[in-house]
Amino acid sequence: MAKLYFNYSTMNAGKSTMLLQASYNYQERGMRTLIFTAAFDDRAGVGRVASRIGLSSDALTFDDKTDLFAEVSALTAEAPVACVFVDEANFLSEHHVWQLADIVDRLNIPVMTYGLRTDFQGKLFPASKELLAIADELREIRTICHCGRKATMVARFDSEGKVVTEGAQIDVGGNEKYVSFCRRHWVETFKGE
Repeated sequence: MAKLYFNYSTMNAGKSTMLLQASYNYQERGMRTLIFTAAFDDRAGVGRVASRIGLSSDALTFDDKTDLFAEVSALTAEAPVACVFVDEANFLSEHHVWQLADIVDRLNIPVMTYGLRTDFQGKLFPASKELLAIADELREIRTICHCGRKATMVARFDSEGKVVTEGAQIDVGGNEKYVSFCRRHWVETFKGE
């Protein structure tokens, strides 16, 4: 039975590494996978998923107009697809999440999504909220705060190293912009307490 999985965490927990490893495991056994990532996320190049430890793969891209169900249906008609992977699932829209559910339910193809649960203000991303509501399986990928406790929050910093408390929910970046914290240290950092 195919399922919709949401693998979530803060920044720098190894989500992309896990995605690339899982996709490789399918491919090593002769099974075809599809990897999707946001078209506007060009940190590794457009249509490319890369991990901090150096693994990378080409990927299909999505934007707000992409119909993921139609695209996967068409690609499945060309050759069987064993699994669909989505990196940066927090960049999906709510309608994309339901398209992924249709891939699982109507095409019987497992879909494994990887992304952030919350933004720099501690708010759920719309797609993450939808995935938390409808995914068949939720898996937390853990990383640690500088104090050694489990990191559950992420703070955004500007180019001068000052914490950002307002602004657009989506601002693509990596270690140069974001730091993962436990809730206590996020509150201290974000709210200055």
